[in-house]
Amino acid sequence: MTWGLIAQMGHVSIQTTDVAASVVDATSLLGLHVNEASDGVAYLAGADVHHELSYHGGELNGIDRIGLVAASPAALRELYARVKRTDFPILSGEADGPGVAEAFSFVGPEGYVFEIYTGMEHVANPLGRGASGPDRYGHINIHPQDVVAFKDFLVQVLDFRLSDVIGDDFAYFLRCNSDHHGIALIRGAGTLHHHAWQVQSATELTKVCDRVGAAGREIIWGPVRHGAGHNIACYYVEASGAVVEIYTDLEQIYDDERPPVTWGGNDNWFNMWSDFRPESFRMHGLAPAPISSVIAR
Repeated sequence: MTWGLIAQMGHVSIQTTDVAASVVDATSLLGLHVNEASDGVAYLAGADVHHELSYHGGELNGIDRIGLVAASPAALRELYARVKRTDFPILSGEADGPGVAEAFSFVGPEGYVFEIYTGMEHVANPLGRGASGPDRYGHINIHPQDVVAFKDFLVQVLDFRLSDVIGDDFAYFLRCNSDHHGIALIRGAGTLHHHAWQVQSATELTKVCDRVGAAGREIIWGPVRHGAGHNIACYYVEASGAVVEIYTDLEQIYDDERPPVTWGGNDNWFNMWSDFRPESFRMHGLAPAPISSVIAR
């Protein structure tokens, strides 16, 4: 269910120094499938679309762009007009790569590039229904240096709604449809901490954990039950340095006018099962790739 100008989260694009290693992680650990690949680029998905995640070869690891799906062509035009009225520069008035319909891209807060588009090519999952992988890409978690300004941009320009507020301008969870959050903001160093993928059940979540462990890798936190969003989640670090979250049971909000839930900074919004959180957890993540490298590719 969608009320605003953005219908859903679209895709995450990552620049990486090792595309092959990133693809191995995304397929063998996460369970995505490759829909298109050429020298230095790969497009992957869990849902029946051309891509929800893409990797592009680069000289460093960084976030290339964040894709969002507009609710309609009219919504895309309104979003373009809203961005034009800001100081955020528009990079292109067309799609960046394959599979994407009518689109535009711009540089948003703290150097993050956003691509907004009306739809994406349908591509059936070659592994078939019930394959051992996520249903779909669900959300991202960004640690902005100015969390209030980033929140205001999402609400005032991109038409997101506030779901939860944590502490004194410490964190905000925002939604663009019935999912509790499509973008979570936690005050930090300016990095994108994780991209998150929905699985059908806690059993499916543990299968991913088993694959990570069998590969000699580590689940850096979880499973946990978040207070904000209520989802069960676990996390590991992929080859690029970004964190991957696997989750299930995310809260659904069907009332567009529901006021935000407010949490104190010391409440159990982070984990309802324990106060423990690894000190190193928030040290992971990727900064936005330099704009010059985004444009050059």
